[in-house]
Amino acid sequence: MSDIEDKKIVLAVDEKPKLGQWILLSVQHLFAMFGATVLVPTLTGMNPAIALISSGIGTLVFIFITRGKVPSYLGSSFAFINPIIAMKALEADPSSGMPVGSFLVGSFLVGVVYSLVALLIAKAGTNWLMRLLPPIVVGPVIMVIGLGLASTAIGMVTNNPQGEYDLTYVLIGLVTLAITIITAIFTRGFLSVIPVLVGIVGGYCFSAIMGVVHFEKVIEANWFEVPSFMVPFVHYEPTVSWYVILLMLPVAIVPIAEHIGHQLVLSKVIDKDLIKDPGLHKSMLGDGVATMLASLIGGPPNTTYGENIGVLAITRAFSIYIFMGAACFAILFGFCGKISALLSTIPAPVMGGVSILLFGIIASSGLRMLVENDVDFKVKRNLIISSVILIIGIGGAAIHIGELFSLEGMALASIIGIVLNIVLPGRVDVDFDDMFRKS
Repeated sequence: MSDIEDKKIVLAVDEKPKLGQWILLSVQHLFAMFGATVLVPTLTGMNPAIALISSGIGTLVFIFITRGKVPSYLGSSFAFINPIIAMKALEADPSSGMPVGSFLVGSFLVGVVYSLVALLIAKAGTNWLMRLLPPIVVGPVIMVIGLGLASTAIGMVTNNPQGEYDLTYVLIGLVTLAITIITAIFTRGFLSVIPVLVGIVGGYCFSAIMGVVHFEKVIEANWFEVPSFMVPFVHYEPTVSWYVILLMLPVAIVPIAEHIGHQLVLSKVIDKDLIKDPGLHKSMLGDGVATMLASLIGGPPNTTYGENIGVLAITRAFSIYIFMGAACFAILFGFCGKISALLSTIPAPVMGGVSILLFGIIASSGLRMLVENDVDFKVKRNLIISSVILIIGIGGAAIHIGELFSLEGMALASIIGIVLNIVLPGRVDVDFDDMFRKS
């Protein structure tokens, strides 16, 4: 195939597809994001159906804010898995004093942060952001996210619901992991973009053979069912505390950096400068509003998905209508009781199996950022910043001042990394385009 044929556009961004083509391409994008979007609420104890609905609503809002110029799908963000798990554990402990719904308040504030960053970008450009979040800070923080979740993935694979070691669970986890790896390495085209979904389906089928899956809930469920939304002032009283702010907000630096990278990569794929038109501030605002809306119904924070950018690169069908269709399908799936019940029957070792790979990829992505941006570890400054971030983040270091102030783990590591980058001598400011030129 020639270079010209390779670059041929099947559907332009503003081009409306035919009905049959529209449905098939939309379902394809739905599959691309489905596995990861469902995995986040499953790991955090949130409702997967609400995550699907909030991702669909968030995508439609994102498209509206970006004036239909950015073909992206928004799904659940992996960056906030640990903070949400930590806050939900405290909410379940009456002695902690943590109000119910605090994790949703934190998610809403994350959306506010995205929106404020969008406002600053609109007013002051992007250079300040690159000085604040260079690769030497963001790379190790991303590594902390992946490595910090390692014990969660292994626990899901090795332990049964009673917390005891179970060889059957280990076998299911390993089979799921093997299917996911084989799909990622040995398949081509669309299948190579959805190894997580293929792994979950394959692991689920193997679990059914092993007698771990039970279908009673699916049989009893209604086809149409409204999920149990969590709405502020209806199901809980929103309360802002220093703990919520310091546990959630510093983590926002990772999705922000991820968002910038996605927009630059997407610009290359569709051959349009999305950083200038509609502007990075517009797409960042879309992320922020989508995350705030998700928190208002009980969904996790949203972020643009690289999986769907991969589908775009393969299909060369850039139509914004395809993403609108995928968003509508996600919302419909969220209101389907049978699908919600089916998702609830997925065994923990299946999710643990795919998580071993996914969390490792997150950590490796941080390492990749350092390598691609030529971060030199012979320079003591770089070695010190990355070392401190990794040990504080993974080691679970914490600062507690009475009951009013608490800063720990990834949040503490992020803040210390930013401070070290500012105060240590020898800082080299990173050019915006160079940071993600090889993304």
